[in-house]
Amino acid sequence: MRLLTACLLCTLALPAAAQIYKYTDSNGNTVFTNQPPEGQATESVELPPTNTVEAQKPKATQQSQDSGQEQYAYSLLELTDIPSEEVLRANNGTFTVGVNIDPDLQPGHSLRLLLDGQPYGQPTNVPRLQLVNIDRGEHSLAVEVVAGGQQVQQSPGVTFTVQRVSTNSPARVKPTPRPTP
Repeated sequence: MRLLTACLLCTLALPAAAQIYKYTDSNGNTVFTNQPPEGQATESVELPPTNTVEAQKPKATQQSQDSGQEQYAYSLLELTDIPSEEVLRANNGTFTVGVNIDPDLQPGHSLRLLLDGQPYGQPTNVPRLQLVNIDRGEHSLAVEVVAGGQQVQQSPGVTFTVQRVSTNSPARVKPTPRPTP
């Protein structure tokens, strides 16, 4: 298997090292090729060096002097799309919030919401989180970064109020029941 892989890599490298020739065919078209035709005047084409990019080294982890555990410092970790000056209107109690995080979420890390100080939902790596059937009233919400079930970092808490329309409201027009046929 290794021999086959080595042969394939050598085959792929050959065209990169081949000489390129340029000539004009009988129809007046310019042709570039790695094999010059017999009896045709050709020019050798000098190609600039191939661009290369060095592999990026993973970011070094910071070691906590107290516990010896890996810690990542996120310079930005905050919730977005939560109204602060007005109530959040969600008749069924379902809404989504966004998460701003910088730098990007590290491998092995997940995001999880804290609703009223308690973990809410499953950890995820998606920066858009949904809350379902939240009761009306005032709540606090934060997001935490977790790794292996342990909290790595937590955002500041945001206080907001959920407003849900009650079906028992006297202002609500109640539908008239239809007679069954």
